[in-house]
Amino acid sequence: MSEYVPRILAFAGSTRTDSYNKKLAAAAAAAARKAGAEVTLVDLRDYPMPLFDEDLETAEGLPESAVKLRELFLSHDGLIIASPEYNGSLSAVLKNTIDWLSRRQGDEAPLICFREKVALLLAASPGGLGGLRALRHLNTILHGIQVIVLPEQKAIPAAHKVFDDTGIADEKVAQSVADLSARVVEMTARIHGKNKG
Repeated sequence: MSEYVPRILAFAGSTRTDSYNKKLAAAAAAAARKAGAEVTLVDLRDYPMPLFDEDLETAEGLPESAVKLRELFLSHDGLIIASPEYNGSLSAVLKNTIDWLSRRQGDEAPLICFREKVALLLAASPGGLGGLRALRHLNTILHGIQVIVLPEQKAIPAAHKVFDDTGIADEKVAQSVADLSARVVEMTARIHGKNKG
């Protein structure tokens, strides 16, 4: 029986080129690889989708980008999501991505892209709460679509002081993110490894 290697999909809920959350997702992805996972880091900018519209879905099916991204979700057991906070909640691009990927296709089981995925939620914001309000909303959404969300989360305030061009400049923050990334690897292996190892 081969040893199970957790497969983690990491991404930020932002399409901005210099997004703090893209840097956060990249740092967490690197730490998860170091902890023994196979990690795929994606940029939602590479998967553009129209606003979810059930009439559009009925007429045309899933957008091509949604089809490609759902294949990645289906081939991974864990998620690392770094969410920006827009007006006290998660970004439109992140919510729209979730909405499209939650759609049932043919005779498949409901919520197949999300059910029993193990997720680490992170956030970074220039504000004083670090994106905490966005994480609360995201947590509620993911629980509702049967994602196993780790209780350990991290919201990083004053992100403009924490990140530089290379990633996380603050050593304590970097270590905290690394520890959490190792935790999602551990939990993904514990929950999924017994079935796939």
